[in-house]
Amino acid sequence: MKSHSPLPIRLLTHNVRYATDSPFAGEEIWEVRKPRIINELRFITAHCGESFICLQEVLHHQLTDILAGLNCEEKGEWDFVGVGRDDGRSAGEFSPILFRPSVWDLVTWENLWLSPTPELPSRGWDAACNRILTIGIFRHHHSKKNLVAMNTHLDHRGPNSRLEAANIILDQIGEKGKQGQLPVFLAGDFNSQSDDGAYVKLTNKDSPMEDLYTLSHSKKGYGHYYTFTGFGNDERTRIDFLFTNKKAHPWLVQNYAVLENKFDDGVYASDHRTVSADVMMP
Repeated sequence: MKSHSPLPIRLLTHNVRYATDSPFAGEEIWEVRKPRIINELRFITAHCGESFICLQEVLHHQLTDILAGLNCEEKGEWDFVGVGRDDGRSAGEFSPILFRPSVWDLVTWENLWLSPTPELPSRGWDAACNRILTIGIFRHHHSKKNLVAMNTHLDHRGPNSRLEAANIILDQIGEKGKQGQLPVFLAGDFNSQSDDGAYVKLTNKDSPMEDLYTLSHSKKGYGHYYTFTGFGNDERTRIDFLFTNKKAHPWLVQNYAVLENKFDDGVYASDHRTVSADVMMP
């Protein structure tokens, strides 16, 4: 029997920075950063089985490393959906959605390219790179509630591509969310500040989505404001977001945080900070 009680979920999004052989000044190689990323993800999700982890810039071997770390104590505890953006299989960066199969049944999933040819690996408009949207539809084991999860990484150079990508994403939210009947969350690195066209499109009064930072306000917010830091030499910006859809019975935000990405040892785990939120799914 389907439960009508709100379901507590922890959401998090983190651009983990792809593993490069030519690190920037202040950047450590992946082998140094890897345990910091894995341990953070394990800590944040340890006490909420319903957690979803949405990552960006993940190369295939990094995804393998992260899953091995998350599954080190219980084999198969975590699984993922997603593909490499360059070939639709394993080449290029992933924007995966990680989940616990013991908690969530995967109903269906797909990847779309944010371009005029979304079914094919492709680059759209003025984008510098291929960009993808990962979509998963999940059913909660216990409550039988369905949920639409989306994760993306918009282009860092092309403002028109970001705006067009936002239009594609909104179309998918309407279609997969059955025009507001199903709960939907959207996570990612949008490379879009609050005055950029993509963010404005996703959050204007006609949009079905709301920024969890805005919903949490100062009363429930913790940590930093900026989500991108670079490795100590870049302007800090807020470009990583968690959105949920507006419904007749809206999502409730219990906590929201932008967490630290550098501690006493001086190592940046990534050039982005993790954004996390505790929400009640209607």
